[in-house]
Amino acid sequence: MYLQRFRVVENQQVPVIILKELSFAVREFLLSYPTDGKHAFSPHSNEMACCLVRRNPRLLDLFPHRLFTRISMELRKDPITRSWVIIGDEAERQPQPGYCPFCPGSPNAPQVITTTNSSDGAVPVMAMVHPSPLYRIEGEPHRRAEGIYDAMNTVGAHEVLVQSIRHDMELWQSSDAEIAQFLLLAAQRIQDLKNDTRFKYVTMFKNYGPAAGQDFDHPVSEITATTFVPRRVLYELRASRDYYYDKERCVFCDTLNQELRHPLRIVETIGNYVALCPFASRMPYEIWIMPRKHESSFEHSILARTGGLNDLAALVRHTLQRVMSIAESFHMVLHTVPNTYQKSHTLQYWKTVDDDYHWHLEILPILSTRAKPYFLKEVYYTPISSEIAAERLKKLETR
Repeated sequence: MYLQRFRVVENQQVPVIILKELSFAVREFLLSYPTDGKHAFSPHSNEMACCLVRRNPRLLDLFPHRLFTRISMELRKDPITRSWVIIGDEAERQPQPGYCPFCPGSPNAPQVITTTNSSDGAVPVMAMVHPSPLYRIEGEPHRRAEGIYDAMNTVGAHEVLVQSIRHDMELWQSSDAEIAQFLLLAAQRIQDLKNDTRFKYVTMFKNYGPAAGQDFDHPVSEITATTFVPRRVLYELRASRDYYYDKERCVFCDTLNQELRHPLRIVETIGNYVALCPFASRMPYEIWIMPRKHESSFEHSILARTGGLNDLAALVRHTLQRVMSIAESFHMVLHTVPNTYQKSHTLQYWKTVDDDYHWHLEILPILSTRAKPYFLKEVYYTPISSEIAAERLKKLETR
């Protein structure tokens, strides 16, 4: 009965030994699954497949014709570094051959979530479901224990922000109005996803160039919503909280004020926004873009005050033009306040987060330099100081 419900065997002849192994694994899973009424599972879910294989890895060997599905993915937490890692047996994500899925009229276009049109002539921008998402919106995380380890389902959201309907128009080639429209769409999607209390963190990022792991030829950025806060952001949250408890000031604001007083590392300022090279850059020509006025939430800032949006758009355009003058690939990631609807009673970072955190864009160029020895990979190393990087970047021509 269980085997039929779990659709493990579908009109195929399965040896008795395999049925016995599978029946035992299913029975063990059902006996161990929480029965407190707070948890539920679908008999056809990836969670079932994943749990059965973890409890009895021999099942994978007993199904040579892939009767037992191997497409399940899960999140696992490293108890030492406290970082969450996506683990799965899916084949490597490859772009689909044929038409570009994001160009108008594509026969294999993903589902459109929303489209933003502008009144000043800018081309429309769209949010679409990622064709091969790492996170899926359906279900619950079902965080569970595996001895000392923690695991949970890859519940979340993974979206693509199509920056332009043109296949050859990147952000730094766009007008300020088009970039402003893209930033507005990103803010709207982040705000909408934060209304889902399952998600603890929502961010926007862009990988450009082969060295950055670019997925698509079409100019896009991506948004992910996760049921955990990424480790790098947690470091920032804890540091900013501790600084605020000690001095009752935002560490980002204090840093920015000091940099503006001695602008050795300032690349450019436009209106309320500043582009600078961090004092302790992780790689050559790393640039942060942040508001001069204290703002913890990117989405609230953008949605509440559209008047300064063109200033931010112009600074993003200039900064990316500079980056593309010295590198062929880069990462750009938004750091914004976590979802305060999803409050953590353990971390307690939300109590002062609106006062101590400061949203910012981090842009990390990837230079084709000689690889460093392994021990240097444990500590960030850059052969170019922030001061020299800022001076060189300022001299680069922008349009």
